[in-house]
Amino acid sequence: MSERESPFTLALIAGGCAGTAVDVALHPLDTLRTRIQSQEGFIASGGFRGVYRGILSAAMGSAPGAAVFFSTYETMKGVFKSLNGGKEEPLHHACASSCGEVGACAIRVPTAVVTQNMQVGNYNTLTEAVRGTIKNGGMMGFYRGYGTTVAREIPFAFIQFPIYEAFKSTWASWQGQETNAVQGAACGSIAGAIAGAATTPLDVCKTRIMLEKPVEGQPKRYTGTYTTLSTIAKEEGTAALFKGIGPRVMWITIGGFIFFGAYEQATRSLFKTKMWDE
Repeated sequence: MSERESPFTLALIAGGCAGTAVDVALHPLDTLRTRIQSQEGFIASGGFRGVYRGILSAAMGSAPGAAVFFSTYETMKGVFKSLNGGKEEPLHHACASSCGEVGACAIRVPTAVVTQNMQVGNYNTLTEAVRGTIKNGGMMGFYRGYGTTVAREIPFAFIQFPIYEAFKSTWASWQGQETNAVQGAACGSIAGAIAGAATTPLDVCKTRIMLEKPVEGQPKRYTGTYTTLSTIAKEEGTAALFKGIGPRVMWITIGGFIFFGAYEQATRSLFKTKMWDE
């Protein structure tokens, strides 16, 4: 078995390590993005104060979310490759990563709902955020914005992972050997930046849905992806759909380097322990 074909358990551990490294290291940048995208605006949502709010919930969800994504991604890559007679295609990477995102969102969305509401000051503690979410929407309150999050992640994955794999393949062919962890990290970083910029409107939409406070006697304003995008564009202008694009692209660029670097390094290190059969 080659280093590029990671078994399920290896991908699970390596992905978890990578996800935790990114979410903890770049949490302040994510807080700024959330506040810029909020309906109340950056200053009213906290400005530069308390940028580590919500870091506990983010850290708790990062490892399992990333682990589910990468284990699903690696597994589905193998499935698609097998169905195609052993030949790997760029479309396989996009489809495999989309499967990974759908699974990972089951963990990421509840984490994001709690984290983002703490980032803008709606709740002060993790316990308060959990109780408040249940009070306002029951258990399904943790999945507000799930559909929009998936709608954001699938095109993101379709853009990012084929570019990531293509960059790695081209680099490997050019130098005559497999890319190392740093080179893989660079490929992931660039691919993520491109995908992140392109999907910013959906990210703004997701943030608004997750942060909307219930008002007694009034219907929700942000009820779905299309409706939310239309409402924001109509009331605030099309440019509002790209709020937070700077912090988002910066987060993904830096985070992509850490994420893919940590993932590839962890994969190589774990593989060398001979814990998995070749």
